[in-house]
Amino acid sequence: MRKPPIHKSFLNAFRGFFLILKSERNFQIELLAFLVNIFLIFYLKLSSIDTVLILMVAFGVLSAEIFNTAIEKICDIIQPEFDKRIGFIKDISAAAVILMAVLSVIVGIMVYWKYIL
Repeated sequence: MRKPPIHKSFLNAFRGFFLILKSERNFQIELLAFLVNIFLIFYLKLSSIDTVLILMVAFGVLSAEIFNTAIEKICDIIQPEFDKRIGFIKDISAAAVILMAVLSVIVGIMVYWKYIL
């Protein structure tokens, strides 16, 4: 199987981004938090290191949410009916998002604390 041209790969990735943005409420909320962080980075004039830390955890949360959604969609295709094992898989993939979100809050507090005081 031939690989698609690079521009097609990028178009597919952007289509995926807009599909998750359109269909997943949690992703929309997390993207809003990302945009708030972008505003704060410029408004508070964060240092380069602090900006990188904030961007890393923000993109980490968004990426974890995308992986979680992909896992949930695959599980729904494999087993449309309720199954305890599938529920376990969905729960642990959601736990990864929660862990990343908690980390992002901790990093946010540690970074923004010195700029706000």
